[in-house]
Amino acid sequence: MTQLYRAGKGQITDEIQKVAKNESIDAQKLAKRVAKGYVVIPTNKNRNTKPCGIGKGLTTKINANLGSSPELENVDLEIKKAQIALEYGADAIMDLSTGNNYRKVRSAIIKNTNAPLGTVPIYQAGINASKKLGAVVNMEEDDMFSAIEEQAREGVDFMTIHSGITLDTVEKVKKSERIMGVVSRGGAFLAAWVLHNQEENPLYSNYDYLLEIAREHDVTISLGDGLRPGCLADASDIPQMSELLILGDLVKRAREAGVQVMVEGPGHVPLNQVEANMQIQKTVCQGAPFYVLGPIVTDLAPGYDHITSAIGGALAASAGADFLCYVTPAEHLSIPVMQDVKEGVIASKIAAQAADVSKGHKIAWDKELEMAMARKNFDWEKQYQLAFDPDKPRKCRERKHTERNDMCTMCGEFCALRMVRDNI
Repeated sequence: MTQLYRAGKGQITDEIQKVAKNESIDAQKLAKRVAKGYVVIPTNKNRNTKPCGIGKGLTTKINANLGSSPELENVDLEIKKAQIALEYGADAIMDLSTGNNYRKVRSAIIKNTNAPLGTVPIYQAGINASKKLGAVVNMEEDDMFSAIEEQAREGVDFMTIHSGITLDTVEKVKKSERIMGVVSRGGAFLAAWVLHNQEENPLYSNYDYLLEIAREHDVTISLGDGLRPGCLADASDIPQMSELLILGDLVKRAREAGVQVMVEGPGHVPLNQVEANMQIQKTVCQGAPFYVLGPIVTDLAPGYDHITSAIGGALAASAGADFLCYVTPAEHLSIPVMQDVKEGVIASKIAAQAADVSKGHKIAWDKELEMAMARKNFDWEKQYQLAFDPDKPRKCRERKHTERNDMCTMCGEFCALRMVRDNI
């Protein structure tokens, strides 16, 4: 039985109790939101996953993408990246491996972490088809569902499924004036398959079978935005919105089948369109948790896309997004290294905190008040403890050029806090 099904029957599961405690929310209230599909708790029954609630009324969560590529395969490196992502505050991990040893990477992450783990099963199906049948477009339907079943049995907690790529939406891309076309890798696998075979996407036409697998293992479906915009000029166009309408219907069908479901959102969106995109998604998808990549709000910052995505992510989360997929400085350029992962997580944590403060979340405000008191009292150790990256402010402070503990070298003797305090 799934978290959604049990909550609908009035059961307060151990996972709901733990999330309620962590979020300082009433367990009964949380269970009702899970039952309605406004909150998901990705916990595959085959894995001892640390419960993490994503959705309405909860703190904004962060996902870190990891995984090998055909150009760089190192299982130990991926484990270290997973560990550093969790150390700096990621709530979940996605393994996007496309190298030959993708199974080893996934198995190692499952063994060495207990955060919710996500995957994109179509990658596995495409890799195998490329090896055995010569090309991704030669995938067979059984390849797609076999990958989903295998990963569900292994304990994957949530899966990106591109069921919104259809004969109709692919045709809309062909007729559109898009600059970047299809930039989602999983979306491209299926769009190319549909075009090559001139058949409907099996993940759409046999969606009910997919739901059976998900229900059996309590896998949370993350409906992928395979037609997300890949540049600002393509944002909010007909293909993107056409796919979203399909996803709204698929959300309803998943809930009716007792399967937890969330929806993935756009990648590149101008700042003035971010809020509207969030509102449209929440309306079309009946309040399902929204999982966004960024959004990236300018295309002119390669090497700094963790910053552009943090700007977009803060606005998106304040307007209704529930789950931010981090973007690293290496986005669009290379596979991320350890430092990229750290910087990507921290940037997303900043965005999430800013959004949670704007929504008046008590947990977020309590931390802000703690930091304010620490700064007032020149409690440097407390400030380091509360910081998203304790090492950086500590190193900055070590450059102080003064032995006094009640000032920093920016203002020195003219410290505003000290001048007023000492004359009251």
